[in-house]
Amino acid sequence: MKRQDGESALLSPGGRGSAVPGQSVDLFLALLQDRLPVWLKILDDLMHLVGKGSVGDNLLPIARAGIDYYAEVQSVALPAFTSPSVTVRFREAMKDTRLSPMSEVVPLTDYLAAEQRAGRVAAQVDPVATARLLLAGCFRHAYYELFVGTDFVPSRDESAEEIIRELRLESHAV
Repeated sequence: MKRQDGESALLSPGGRGSAVPGQSVDLFLALLQDRLPVWLKILDDLMHLVGKGSVGDNLLPIARAGIDYYAEVQSVALPAFTSPSVTVRFREAMKDTRLSPMSEVVPLTDYLAAEQRAGRVAAQVDPVATARLLLAGCFRHAYYELFVGTDFVPSRDESAEEIIRELRLESHAV
């Protein structure tokens, strides 16, 4: 189906009704409006854990929450980006709200840098790069789970543990 503005309409399952790309991006933005503040609060709350427990134990629930968040958001995001005009509309909405990928990276970076100053994260660790890697690992797991299903990827808990372990954050005396 073609709309007058040139965007294709997408038929819903069973051919009942239609969901146009603009509606998909509206649904995606509504989901982000609901879920993103919760996700950012989880990340911001990390600062309360500086110097407590182990860094890995503190980050493990973050990785698991990240996988859950990305799995939910990606399932709605994919249908939203069906045309260049929809993508441009999303980018404009991001600018209007002053959100960016750094909205997630900054709280993790701040936590890792504080733990590094306390001597609980190895000196050679780059907090910004490590925050990005943690988030990328969560995103990657959610992406693969969405496309190939849960039978072909480790469980979310196993993936979260693997992500945190392989960051190799904590300094160990030899």
